[in-house]
Amino acid sequence: MESIRIAVNGRTDIGQVREENEDSIHWHADPEHPFAYVIIADGMGGYSGGATASRIATETLQSRLDNLLEHTFLSCSPEQQQLMLRAALIEAIDAANEQILLAKSTHPQFAQMGTTLVVAVVWQSFLVVAHLGDSRAYLWNHYGLQRLTRDHSLVQEMIDSGQLTPEQAQESNIRNHITRALGVSSRAAPNISSWKLTENALLMLCSDGVTEYLDDHAIERILATHRPALECVYKFIDDANRMGGRDNISAGILEFSIQPEVVVTENVNSITVRPQKDDVTVRKEQR
Repeated sequence: MESIRIAVNGRTDIGQVREENEDSIHWHADPEHPFAYVIIADGMGGYSGGATASRIATETLQSRLDNLLEHTFLSCSPEQQQLMLRAALIEAIDAANEQILLAKSTHPQFAQMGTTLVVAVVWQSFLVVAHLGDSRAYLWNHYGLQRLTRDHSLVQEMIDSGQLTPEQAQESNIRNHITRALGVSSRAAPNISSWKLTENALLMLCSDGVTEYLDDHAIERILATHRPALECVYKFIDDANRMGGRDNISAGILEFSIQPEVVVTENVNSITVRPQKDDVTVRKEQR
C-alpha cells in the first residue's frame, strides 16, 4: 500500500492595528495515524467578545476531533469512517454554536459576539472541509490553486450576481460584512464538502487578515515557491503585516504527501517502485 504522510503548522498574529487578537487557531497531526486537522476562527463582537467566541469554537472542535480515533472508529470500514468523520464535524460545529449562544446569554457584555470558522480534516486520503463566514480554505497541487470555500459575505453575493468584480469587492467598504457565522442563530449552517486526495498537495487555511492583502494569485505563488512548505504560514503573516496588517492574521498549512510503495526483493540488487497515480480529486460531496 502507499504510505501517507501528513504534517501541519499554523500561526496567528495580532497585526499592526488591532489591540486584541480575536482570531484563534488549532492544528494537530496524529503521531500514529494519517490524521490531521487545522481549525481557524475569526471572532467578532467587541472587546474580548470576539476572542471568546473564536476560542470557544476552536476548543470545542479540537476536543471532538481529538477524541475521534477510538476503537470503534478504527475498526470500521473506510466508507463508515468517512461518514463518522463528517457526522463528528457537524456535531462539533453545532456544539460550538450552542456554547457561544450560552456564553452570550449569561454574559451580557458578549451579546454581539460571534465567529467565522474554517476547518479542514484529513483521515487517510479523505479530506473534509467545513466553513461559515469569510475565513477560507485552499488546495494547491501541481495543477495549481483551487479555492475550496466560497465566502458567506455580502460582496461574494454581489460578485455572484454580477454587481461587483472580484477587484471591486477587494476595495468595497462592505467587504467585511458576512452572512453566516457561529453564535448568531440557533442553528449553525456550515457548508461541508469532501474530497479524496490522490496526489501530493498543500492545504492552506486563513482568516481574512490574509486575503485582505493577498489575492489568489499571490497565495498560489507563495505555496508554489516558498519552501519548506510548512513555513509558508510565516510568509503569509509577514506579507500581510508588511502591507498594513489592519486585521488579525491567521494561517495554517497541512502538507499531504503519498509515498509510493517500495518492494524489496531479497538477494536481488534492485527494487521496484510503484508510481503515484496521476489522477486528481475524484469525489466531492456537498451538504
